[in-house]
Amino acid sequence: MSSVLVITGTGTEVGKTVTTAAVAAAALAAGRSVAVLKAAQTGVRPDEPGDAAEVARLAGAVTTAELARYPDPLAPATAARRAGMAPVRPLDVAEAAAKLATDHDLVLVEGAGGLLVRFDAEGGTLADAATLLGAPVLVVASAGLGTLNTTELTARELRSRELELAGVVIGSWPNSPDLASRCNVADLPEVSGAPLLGAVPAGVAALPPTDFRTAAPSWLAARLSGTWDAEAFGVREAP
Repeated sequence: MSSVLVITGTGTEVGKTVTTAAVAAAALAAGRSVAVLKAAQTGVRPDEPGDAAEVARLAGAVTTAELARYPDPLAPATAARRAGMAPVRPLDVAEAAAKLATDHDLVLVEGAGGLLVRFDAEGGTLADAATLLGAPVLVVASAGLGTLNTTELTARELRSRELELAGVVIGSWPNSPDLASRCNVADLPEVSGAPLLGAVPAGVAALPPTDFRTAAPSWLAARLSGTWDAEAFGVREAP
């Protein structure tokens, strides 16, 4: 695994933060030092814990960093403008991640929303930060109906920018998957052209942190320091 991994979602509320926590926990269990960088936190008050803090709560001893925090639950560029605050720019994200990579085995860069959500008025995005870093991108997708379209669009955008798509993780696998979810397990690798690298069960953020850390490797493939059995889950290799 690269020393920097950029984690994006196919949209909001797909389980990006809990997946980041699972990747961090699995890496820690494998003996790696981990840092988590939240590029821009929106919709959280200054006195509230943000996504990076949630990752640390679940995963354990990770270094956390947050470049900016904006009060409105909006895209970072919009939230920064409304708050009269300076935006986060892709170069800021890349420089912060590169600095963390000098003394950590793995740096996880968590975006805000999807790949092309704008950070600044010039249209800078997480994809631009990944390009500056030369880092692979892990895509967190939802399980059910509609995920094939949003996942394929994200994968196509990454490839159009010549960015490496490390793989896809289902960020919230339902306890009782419906027909669409079961079929998507087979179809996600095909539409993305990348391996399915895990499925994080729904609701695991409510687990005691020690239980979360123990179980996390079982939700992720070996490429993410996990032990997930993709074949038993019904996954076929991408073409």
